[in-house]
Amino acid sequence: MSNQSFQPKKIMGVFSLVMINVIAVDSLRSLPATAQYGFSVVFYYLFAGLLFFIPTALIAGELATGWPETGGIYVWAKTAFNTRIAFLLVCLQWTYNVCWYPTILSLMAATLAYCINPALSHNHTYMFASIMIMFWGIALINCLGMKCSNYLTSFSSLVGTLIPIGLVIVLGGIWLLSGHHSEISFSLHSFIPTFSNFHCLAFFTLVLFSLMGMEMSAIHAKEVKNPQRDYPKALLISGTLILGSFIFASLAIAVVVPSHQLNVVTGLLEAYQLFFTSFHMRWMMPILALLMVCGGAGGVGAWLLGPVKALLVASQDGLLPPALSVVNRFNAPYRLIILQGLVFMALSTAFLFMPSVSAGFWLLSDLAAQLSLLFYIGLFVVAIRLRYAHPEVKRAFNIPFGKAGMWALCISGITCCAFTIGAGFLPPAGIEMGSLIRFELFLIGGIIVSCCLPLLIARGK
Repeated sequence: MSNQSFQPKKIMGVFSLVMINVIAVDSLRSLPATAQYGFSVVFYYLFAGLLFFIPTALIAGELATGWPETGGIYVWAKTAFNTRIAFLLVCLQWTYNVCWYPTILSLMAATLAYCINPALSHNHTYMFASIMIMFWGIALINCLGMKCSNYLTSFSSLVGTLIPIGLVIVLGGIWLLSGHHSEISFSLHSFIPTFSNFHCLAFFTLVLFSLMGMEMSAIHAKEVKNPQRDYPKALLISGTLILGSFIFASLAIAVVVPSHQLNVVTGLLEAYQLFFTSFHMRWMMPILALLMVCGGAGGVGAWLLGPVKALLVASQDGLLPPALSVVNRFNAPYRLIILQGLVFMALSTAFLFMPSVSAGFWLLSDLAAQLSLLFYIGLFVVAIRLRYAHPEVKRAFNIPFGKAGMWALCISGITCCAFTIGAGFLPPAGIEMGSLIRFELFLIGGIIVSCCLPLLIARGK
């Protein structure tokens, strides 16, 4: 597949790439869970950043500048292998995003509950009804086309994500500098994990999951003025900002909320409540809640159309029924969006049948992480295959050290993903998941269906 016909204007610089990366990756959703690690969260984030975060960004940069057509992973995998493998990977990407939506929307619902009646955040019916209303509202906005979607995403992601993350870091710093008690210790002993409780490794799946999305900026790499110079520089700056924000925000929560009291859904709100009460700023809570809800809406809006567009490209190869590929007058694939919503509704019933809201949150987060890790393993394999099968294709950005560099990054990423998939089957410490067999069967069944169904559809077509 040639890349010669696509010649966009080179208008993007380092700042543009950094902003795309930060908006795509930074999220409030995983902070309460990663705060469970205490000071050792620094070790885990540095470990995940070196072995997964950086390799993913570099590999996506090379693939996007070699094959810049719309479709992303579908185009890359189809060129490397065939339409069947490409369809499997794009379906995995779509499915793990659908699993992710209930988790971020549950955070939004819990945030609203904190302003009305905190007890509602533990009410199954309230949580289910709230995330239904919010999802279909955001879906409606996306059905009005990219212009409306971009307005929602750009404004809400900046205002509703970066400000709350920055604020909790500042409050955590003031808390420590003013001599308040810290719930964690800052020492070499607490920095290095002991692994005495293997169930704590389950939270590492959310550490890795929180770092996914750096490939978003790679889609625009062909529009960068000087990719060889600007892309690595933007990667260094945005990577530092993203890792720093996650690490310091997690620590800010951990210093004020005891680990045995941390709720994986409302932990960030609990930290803010303690900060604001101590600093006589309780009036800030409703304002912050609105900002966080706005940020969650932007996060869902940013990812709702991406995987759907990749499926739309796959439909051009006859892999989906033509009826699903219809677009409305705003050029939005509204039928695929509706299908996505129906699957989302089915998955969200986990909030009704799990022992607690936290258990439902974790179950869907874990399944989303497992599927996304399989997707990234596929991405690494595709990258190796394309380096050998299509060396003639000119990439505006190339991974340093040739094939050896490519192999090193891919082996690092695949190893990290495989380890984390295994850790994801461990039930998390401190969360009552109910029947262990039901927990494992849900994960295994979800993975099997998500992998086999696309292959059967592709084979049939």
